[in-house]
Amino acid sequence: MNDPHRPDPPMDSDSLRESDFRPNQPDSLPPHSASKKSAADPTVAPGWERATLEKLAFASLNEQKATRRWKTFVRLAWLAFFVALVWMALHRGTPASDATVPHTAVVEIKGEIAAGADASAEFVNAALRAAFEDDGAKAVVLLINSPGGSPVQAGMMNDEILRLKAKHQKPVYAVVEETCASAAYYIAVSADKIYVDKASIVGSIGVLMDGFGFTGLMDKLGVERRLLTAGENKGFLDPFSPQSEKQKVFAQAMLDQIHQQFITVVKAGRGKRLKETPEMFSGLFWSGQQAVELGLADQLGNLEYVARDVVKTEEIIDYTRRDNVAERLAKKFGAAMGEGAMKAFKAMPALR
Repeated sequence: MNDPHRPDPPMDSDSLRESDFRPNQPDSLPPHSASKKSAADPTVAPGWERATLEKLAFASLNEQKATRRWKTFVRLAWLAFFVALVWMALHRGTPASDATVPHTAVVEIKGEIAAGADASAEFVNAALRAAFEDDGAKAVVLLINSPGGSPVQAGMMNDEILRLKAKHQKPVYAVVEETCASAAYYIAVSADKIYVDKASIVGSIGVLMDGFGFTGLMDKLGVERRLLTAGENKGFLDPFSPQSEKQKVFAQAMLDQIHQQFITVVKAGRGKRLKETPEMFSGLFWSGQQAVELGLADQLGNLEYVARDVVKTEEIIDYTRRDNVAERLAKKFGAAMGEGAMKAFKAMPALR
């Protein structure tokens, strides 16, 4: 029996255990607690490092495969895109028509008449040839809405229309929408008849050459123009050089000659229908109603009227050739960037 007044025996330091300094806890976790810990912590399972590395490696491989597939898809898409562009560039077609079905062939002349534009001799003449050669086309209608442009392009179209008319013996009618002025009217007079709206703008039988002169401004700013030429007139119409009276006379003679060519074409096309006035060939323009009264046009009418009541074939087929998608993209991303600057700084102004 222990005596409460008896001191405790001294404790040997070798007999101290770690558990003596811990709170009252069981010496070991129960088996079910250990299994829960290993399930929650994957690092407790044997070989977890290898399994993790395998997962990372497979994830990296899958990502590389997806990246390669995406790159292959993008390359194939670009290839298909460029193949489509090439195909469209090489296959500029006109609307196919059934030769057994009578129809009215339409060729549009819209916008500025110029080389490279939709209303160029290259495009319009090709469309005209297709229309005239189609046995189903009973007549060809020039659908015009243009303020004019190059007399050279207009002359080429006028000549081609007259040639095709004589070859195929098909009538040609011009139908004016808003505007048929200057070079556009040059083309219209090749038609057998010209139909207009009462408010259309018709005429402007004249030629102009425009440009700018900056010599006075350069003198005020103290800017010196340094232009070297071989030939006294090589710098003719240079906007930064003064223009001599001799050069003005030369340019005016050239304009008068082209103007006379225009007048000759109009008289040949309209013949006795013209009611000439002093202002007719002065460059003035008139409303459609006035144009009919002056003999510059034949009567009021639109495309549907001409097809239905004149050609008597209400079926209308458009033969107009336009820029395809490839050419439009090329112009937008290439030529369009420098086109404005080139037009502004051309030494020789365009004739209109």
